[in-house]
Parts: sequence; C-alpha cells; structure tokens
Amino acid sequence: MKIATWNVNSVRSRADHIRTFLKEQAPDVLALQELKAVADQVPLAAFAEAGYQATIFGQKAYNGVAFLSREDISEPAEVQRGFPDDGDDAPARLLSARFGDLRLINVYLPNGSEVGSDKYNYKLDWMERLRGWLDAAFDPADPVVLVGDFNVAPEDRDVYDPAALRDRILFSEPEKQTLERIRDWGFTDCFRRFHEGAGHFSWWDYRMNQFRRGNGLRIDHIWTTPAAAGACTSCDILIEPRRWERPSDHAPVVAEIEL
Repeated sequence: MKIATWNVNSVRSRADHIRTFLKEQAPDVLALQELKAVADQVPLAAFAEAGYQATIFGQKAYNGVAFLSREDISEPAEVQRGFPDDGDDAPARLLSARFGDLRLINVYLPNGSEVGSDKYNYKLDWMERLRGWLDAAFDPADPVVLVGDFNVAPEDRDVYDPAALRDRILFSEPEKQTLERIRDWGFTDCFRRFHEGAGHFSWWDYRMNQFRRGNGLRIDHIWTTPAAAGACTSCDILIEPRRWERPSDHAPVVAEIEL
C-alpha cells in the first residue's frame, strides 16, 4: 500500500495540485490536513475524476482532515472522526479508518502559537489525549500507521538551525517530550529508517523566502507500529509540489508498505 500525507493549507485552493499529485503518484490513500472546508465544500468531482473517494472530517475555514482512497481498494471501515469524548464543537483534527488489515490514523496537531500560551498548553493536552486514546483503543502489535502534520520537529537534525529555534514553538522541549511519549506507544518513524542525515524538511514558512533559503522543519510524519514498519520499503518527502505555483507551505510525505 502506498500511503501519502499532505497538509494542503486549503483543499479548495489546492484542488488542482492534489489532482496532479494523485495522477502522478497514484497513492492508495492520501491523508490530507488543513482542509479549511466542510464536506460539501470539498471538490469531490475533481478527485473522483482521478479515481478517488473521500472520507472527510471537515470544519469551515479552519482545520479539517480527510482520506482520499483509490476506488479499487477496500472501502474505509470503522471510520472515527475525532476523539470518542469530543463535543460537537471540537476542532476537526483526527480521522481514523481501517483499510483492509491496516489502521490508518490521520492527525493535524494544534500549532500551539507561542510557547507558554493557552494555545500551547492546549496543544500539549491534545497530544496527551492522543496517547491516551491509543492506549485505550489499539494494540501496538497490530498494523497501525499514524500520519499527518504533527507540528513538532522531533530532533536537531529536523530543523535548519537548532540553536536559533530551540525552545521556540514547534521545537520546544515539552513538545518534543510529549511527542516522544506518543512514539513510545509503539511507533517507528518511517522516514528515519531510510534517511539518517540532517537537512530533510517538509515545511517552510511562507515569509522571508524561507523555502528558497532552505530554512525548513520536518514536522509532517508517517509512523508505523512494528507490524507495518518491517513491511515499509520506502519513505520520502517530495519537494517538487512546494515549487508549484501558489503551493501549500508543506510538502507531501510518501511511504510504501507491503502488507
């Protein structure tokens, strides 16, 4: 199964980019984040034309996650939108479904805004809830894949300037430690199985020509439990879509898992 994850920063603004990506890369499942749209605003016809069906957990103007899955693979089953104890007004940040034997969890973690702020504390709490939900709902012995925009760069090699960014949002110690608690549930970082060096990034701020200067962070991830990690044959960040006209500020990450 070929799995991709991509924060598209508005599904309507990037519909043509998504369709091009689907045709060029032909993933079995593409996990999208930051739709900024509810279900009836998503350009479903454009994706159906490429042979994909959509499973959506949307929100007007903000957040939103979705799966685009090939129509010729198994239908998504056991779909869950949000945490089980979420209220009706909870942000659309988590979407889970089973595709065959594989459980796929798509997350768009909160940004956190500024270290020490209320939004930052909300981010840490949301991450702890994710760990608690994993404990309650799944078994690390099963093939589970966690993908999405984690809004955290785990290590020094995942940022362009560790000294300058240390203790700032997306790279502060509490964020990294809480993310490590999630990974300790039983996940392996697929990308790092194939790429050990520094300088691999998936997000570049629109401001100050950060992309052209190479000043990025690796905050988009594909993590797998051992049952799927051993079957993962590749995992790459595809930079080219970040060069397209009016791009998302994120690049897609793609992994192949031979279950």
